[in-house]
Parts: sequence; structure tokens; C-alpha cells
Amino acid sequence: MNETLTRALSGVLYIIILVSATLFLNSFLVLFGLLLLLSVYEFCELVNLRKIIPFLLASFLYFFFTYYFFDLRADLVLLICFLLIAIKALSYLFNRDEKSMTAVEKYSYLVGYLVIPFIFLAKLPFVESVFNPKIVISIFILIWFNDTMAYVVGKSIGKTKLFERVSPKKTIEGFLGGLFFSTVISVFIAKYYIHQAVEHWVFISLIAGIFGTLGDLIESKFKRMAGVKDSGRIMPGHGGILDRLDSIIFAGPFVFLFYQILNYVS
Repeated sequence: MNETLTRALSGVLYIIILVSATLFLNSFLVLFGLLLLLSVYEFCELVNLRKIIPFLLASFLYFFFTYYFFDLRADLVLLICFLLIAIKALSYLFNRDEKSMTAVEKYSYLVGYLVIPFIFLAKLPFVESVFNPKIVISIFILIWFNDTMAYVVGKSIGKTKLFERVSPKKTIEGFLGGLFFSTVISVFIAKYYIHQAVEHWVFISLIAGIFGTLGDLIESKFKRMAGVKDSGRIMPGHGGILDRLDSIIFAGPFVFLFYQILNYVS
């Protein structure tokens, strides 16, 4: 089986499992819990961290905070923690200093870069107080479309490197192309799939495209520091779970924050 076919088949299987599990509450929570543990495993491999404590910590936090779906105070605390770690992660991305991370920094990223975003992904279908899996599926569609079109546009006309030091293949033209086409598809998602305000989903597409790209670059920095091409090998032709989810786990909390702002002002 050639590499292209292997990549296509594993990608289709991944999408089928993800979408079908997301349609139902219990399977959705279980799937994302499993994806979190797989991501924790890959992250520990990247940063050379023993896995037992991270597994226990991630399992406890995910179960505890996804159980209290509508506790706004807990959500506020989690959002503040995430934003602080996001700022630190962005500083780490743009910093040319490539010294190894301390144990405190590793656990900070473990919680703020992985666990908390997964908690918010689990909460996203409930932002309107009822379980609506279309919200998560729509965000995945936007990110997949953004990534695909960024690759196509970048391959076709991309000349100006976006962040060559961390990700040599990404171009500014590709980034802008992905952002444009995902914005276009967001209009169709809003009108014909999720039936919500078009302007809201245009804004969500910008959040997904911008912060999703930053999430991809942050994970690329982790991989670069570890000296590896992929975060894992669980998906033939695609790499690891982190390689597939790096965009949405960074963009997801910002989408959640956007919904909270909408609920507050409405």
C-alpha cells in the first residue's frame, strides 16, 4: 500500500470515528478523554517527562471539570489559567533561546496547553445550555478546511515564509489563503448546517484560523526541541494525535471565550 493511500485511509477513518462519536454525549466525552490521554503520552515523550503523574493529573482534571458543565466560576478560573499559559507558550514560540524546560514549565504546559483545552473542547457543545455536537464538528471542519487550503495555496503561490525557524514549509500566502477560504466556508456552515448567525461564524473562522495556526507552530516548536518530525506514529501517514489536534486544542478555548462573551452581552 503506497503512502498516499495509507494517509488517505487513516485520515478518513479518523474523521469517521471523530464525527460519529461526537454526535452522542457519552461517546463524545469518552473519545475526547482518550484523545487527551494519548496527547499527554505524546507530550511526555516530546519533553521527556515521566508519564504516571501526568496521566493521573489529566484524568482527574478532565473528569472533575467536565462533570461540572455549567459552573461559571470554574470556567473563569480555567480560562485565566489557559490565557496565562497561552501567553507563556507564545513567548516560548517566539523566543530564540532553546534551553531545555524545567519540570515546572513542563507541568505548566501539560495542564495549560493540553488538559484545560480538552476540558473546554468537552464544554463547547454545551455553550448554549443544551448538547449541540454541531458546534464542535463545525470547528473541526473550519480547521480542516483552513489547513487544507493553506497547504494548497502555499504549495501553489507561497513564496514568503511565515515562521521558517520553526516551520519551514508554512508561508504567509498559504496562511492568508487558508484564512480566506475557511471564512467563506463558515458562511455556508452558519446558514445551512448549524443555523446560527453568519457574522458569529465568520469571527469563529478567524479565531480558528489564527489561533489554530499558532497552536500548530507551538507544537512544531516542541517537536523541534525534541528533534522529531512527528509527535507520534499512531496515525499512519499523519503522525501522532497531537499532530492532528494541535490547532483545535489551542483555538478551542478562544472559541469558548467568544461564546461566553456573546452570552454575556446578549
